[in-house]
Amino acid sequence: MKTSTQSTTVDTQRRLFIKQSAMAAATAIAHGTTMSLPILNAADAHSAVNWNKAPCRFCGTGCHVQVGVQDGKVFAVAGDKNAEVNKGLLCVKGYHVGSALYGKDRLTKPLLRRGDRYQEISWNTAINVIADRIESAPERFAFYGSGQWTIPEGYAAQKFMKGGLSNNHLDPNARLCMASAVTGFLATYGVDEPAGCYDDLDACDVLIMWGNNPAEMHPVLFSRVIDRRSRGEKITLIDIGTRRTRTTQECQHYLEMVGHGDMAIANGIAHLLIKNKTYDQKFVDSFCNFKSPEDENPTLHGKPITFEEYKKLLEPYTPEKVEELSGVPADQIRMLADLFGNSKLKITSLWCMGMNQHTRGTAINSMVHGVHLLSGHFGKPGDAPTSLTGQPSACGTVREVGTLCHTLPGGRLIENAEHRAQSEELWNLPEGRINPVPGAHTVAMWDKFCTPSDEGGDIDTIWVQVTNPGQTLPHLNKLFNPLEDRKRLKDKFLIVSDVYPTATTRLADLILPSAMWVEKNGVFGNSERRTQQWFKMIDPPGDARDDCWQTIAVAHRLHERRVEGMKDRDGEFLFNVKDDSGESIPIWEWEHYYDVNVDEHLFNEYREFSFMKHKNLAPYSEYVKARGLRWPVVQQGDQWQETKFRFSEEFDPFVEEGKGIQFYHSSTHDDRAQIWFHPWVPPAEVPNEEYPFMLTTGRVLEHWHSGSMTRRIPELSRAMPGAYLEIHPDDAEGLHLNNGDIALVESRRGSLNIPVWINGRAACPPGTVFIPFFDETILVNDLTLDAFDPFSKQPDYKKSAVKISRAQG
Repeated sequence: MKTSTQSTTVDTQRRLFIKQSAMAAATAIAHGTTMSLPILNAADAHSAVNWNKAPCRFCGTGCHVQVGVQDGKVFAVAGDKNAEVNKGLLCVKGYHVGSALYGKDRLTKPLLRRGDRYQEISWNTAINVIADRIESAPERFAFYGSGQWTIPEGYAAQKFMKGGLSNNHLDPNARLCMASAVTGFLATYGVDEPAGCYDDLDACDVLIMWGNNPAEMHPVLFSRVIDRRSRGEKITLIDIGTRRTRTTQECQHYLEMVGHGDMAIANGIAHLLIKNKTYDQKFVDSFCNFKSPEDENPTLHGKPITFEEYKKLLEPYTPEKVEELSGVPADQIRMLADLFGNSKLKITSLWCMGMNQHTRGTAINSMVHGVHLLSGHFGKPGDAPTSLTGQPSACGTVREVGTLCHTLPGGRLIENAEHRAQSEELWNLPEGRINPVPGAHTVAMWDKFCTPSDEGGDIDTIWVQVTNPGQTLPHLNKLFNPLEDRKRLKDKFLIVSDVYPTATTRLADLILPSAMWVEKNGVFGNSERRTQQWFKMIDPPGDARDDCWQTIAVAHRLHERRVEGMKDRDGEFLFNVKDDSGESIPIWEWEHYYDVNVDEHLFNEYREFSFMKHKNLAPYSEYVKARGLRWPVVQQGDQWQETKFRFSEEFDPFVEEGKGIQFYHSSTHDDRAQIWFHPWVPPAEVPNEEYPFMLTTGRVLEHWHSGSMTRRIPELSRAMPGAYLEIHPDDAEGLHLNNGDIALVESRRGSLNIPVWINGRAACPPGTVFIPFFDETILVNDLTLDAFDPFSKQPDYKKSAVKISRAQG
């Protein structure tokens, strides 16, 4: 591949700065110690360095960092001691986030495939190539983004597709990681996003982790809990999972379950709460309804049932039956029920991919909410069910902006005529511009793209921004790898905007170099409803440009070609920005893009949608002054007040006086939340004689998602250089495998060779194996199945049956 690259040498001063200020403490925490990190006074660290705030580029925690810039480059990064989320602390990835900008193979020129080679082209040519593809068949075009889009970037893509092209084939990779959390919140409360916040971690007496590993995945949040012990506070930690992790090491209780055991556990807790009469009858009678799935054609609305019907449905889930279904001893089920039945305790539940990447993800999400509602552990600091996210703006950009194939901004739905009309009014569009038919969700989108047009593959162009589906999609041999057969899929065209070569750019037809993180303005929304803003601090390398500009430039090229959808009902360009004299600013021309703050314009336009479902956002200028604000944000006098806890009169300005608790977006329109019964069902795939092991996938501390950024950070790459097969010693012995041996792992979908790691940092039980997905040289998603939840359409990466043998040769 012919590319222009930028190689940046990290000087001795910078290496010393990072090493002394961060790494010793971060590495110690990574290995399980509980020492306190020194707080770096960034302003005094180096007199020639200009410091500014930004949220970290990696996970959904939303840690704030101080970014030091000198001579046009990021010189250093420090934890922001003024940030409420992290109070100066960063994880090992966060301390190195600045280095993610400076891999030697940055993409710096647009590249167009010519046969088996790539040719450098101009941006003008690249924009024309994209416009040609869209103009020729707008209904066959799809846009695939992620929770790494900033809020303005996602909003621009949303408006371009649904408001401009009348095309709903827009979906994000967040469909793969938090879609079931969305549907679980909606099914329970009628509105998405958690009611609690990170403050619950400071107040809870019991913290239950349902199938997640925050010690490695959200270490700053987990350290917040562990630090309480160092202050003499008592907190009970419970890990419910399918393998021992670093989180398990800090917990008093570890409940090892089999796949889908969580469904049985939740029902078992509810069964005992009712049987023992320890549920909160007053809370339930005042604030809750009961539901179960419809017998045919299930929906998120379900069918109403009575308390007595709910009780009867739970009767089979005795502790002994739950033990049989889940593998968790009956006494531990009783222990959980006793905790939830104790009204004097404050209980917080956390979950991430273990509950979301689940073919019954919506069900288990709503069931855990139901346990909290049934027991009354809701609405007070420390009493909350809360999902965590893995991407920096999966909440802000995907869930709030609505960059999903069935949603519009502000919690609006494509299929709802009133919602479409509201969106057309705010976008100043002609009536009927928004297509009423939802687009293709992620799995369907890539299935259509990897199927020949004459066999029903009715998507022929996909534009990918800020994600790496060639590595992260499930069942890659079905949903991505077929693109290698260019003769069979000759009419398909893949456009990829990225900062580095990836498994996705390897098969792209057009590669566009993107600006990254502080090389552009941005706004993220984290896991606790906190909206966070930053300004551009340095220039991107070469001809790399902002993703938001790329979208607007293509939209304007279509506008120049008189594509009707690129005009609003007044005949103005869809993304028109005017100066104080009323003249249009040509933001579609790169040299003029930063003549105005496009982020501010788009954010304040999007803000109008936030009022429709009490997700109220403050004006952009307020976020410039703050380290983020948790919505809903309301103005009180000349101050803007954030909301820590929703639906509780003490904290939420939208709860009516005297209501106490009010679920004001109740799906039953009676201010009540829904407690759901769902029956236990087995996983979509279970081990058998031919495929005797259950494979689960996930992340590791050192690397973030597909590793395209973190593997270019030398310190992190050296610490965890490649993927591995984690296997129980007894299973390894039976297969005649030792540490370092190469194993052949096969599923019904593919195979791979991978080194074995026995007794590593985590421990699988017999019959279960684990492979992380960060390593593009060992694509574990060649093995994973693409079965998905019927409501959220989120696939299950945690339960694939495999067979294992020693690799030949």
